Amino acid sequence: MSETTEKLHFVMVHGFGHGAWCWYKIRSLLEASDYKVSCIDLKGSGMDPSDPNTIFSFQDYNKPLIDLLSNLPHNEKVILVGHSAGGMSLTYAIHRFSQKIRMAIYVAATMLKHGFVTPQDYEHGDPDLSIYGDVCKMTYGLGADQPPTSMIIKEEFQRKILYHLSPIEDSTLAAMLVRAGPLRALVGVQFREGGDADSVPRVFIKTLQDRVLKQEQQEAMLKKCPPALVFALESDHSPFFSMPTLLFAFLLKAVASIKAAT
Repeated sequence: MSETTEKLHFVMVHGFGHGAWCWYKIRSLLEASDYKVSCIDLKGSGMDPSDPNTIFSFQDYNKPLIDLLSNLPHNEKVILVGHSAGGMSLTYAIHRFSQKIRMAIYVAATMLKHGFVTPQDYEHGDPDLSIYGDVCKMTYGLGADQPPTSMIIKEEFQRKILYHLSPIEDSTLAAMLVRAGPLRALVGVQFREGGDADSVPRVFIKTLQDRVLKQEQQEAMLKKCPPALVFALESDHSPFFSMPTLLFAFLLKAVASIKAAT
């Protein structure tokens, strides 16, 4: 492996309610190929001790990612990989740290250039699980008369919605580790233009059997904000569990496109 390849650094950003743990298969594959990998827990997620019911801003939620990017060596750039709602964290980072990001890879992820600004943005990027019934458990940390502060998909619905094509061992692990996500921090997130955001190439990996981010939503986001590359997996919403080898292969193809462009 060349010196340039050895220096590539993947930063993996989980989706709502998940944590660094969900990337364990992908991290193993990448590290076995001599890439540097950082899997972070956003605030109130994974092993982070913060109470999600006390996290009210998107900036606060993303502090671990902001800290990582802020503390990178001056000449180091990373490849950001975000899943599901983690796509919002990628876009946020692109606007703030474009000079430190080599590429952003959206995996079944919300990809809205300016966040939730118009009704169409909500239609395209906000999952609607209502067809499955009453699947979400809300916590009202500020009182029953206030909007909910956190949310989790009830355990009995998690496999059906999130992991229906994944090994049972992985959905069982997830049921033990998924936490309520800080809902208030993600409601109505918008981004201001910053840095040279358009200089960061984006890749989108579609999940064709997704029950969270529907196909029409994925296609609408791709049409509105076309990325440099698009890949597709016959996967559920969690390809890091259901199709890790193919997801890994697409990450390497994205890396190859970087090398080809330099």
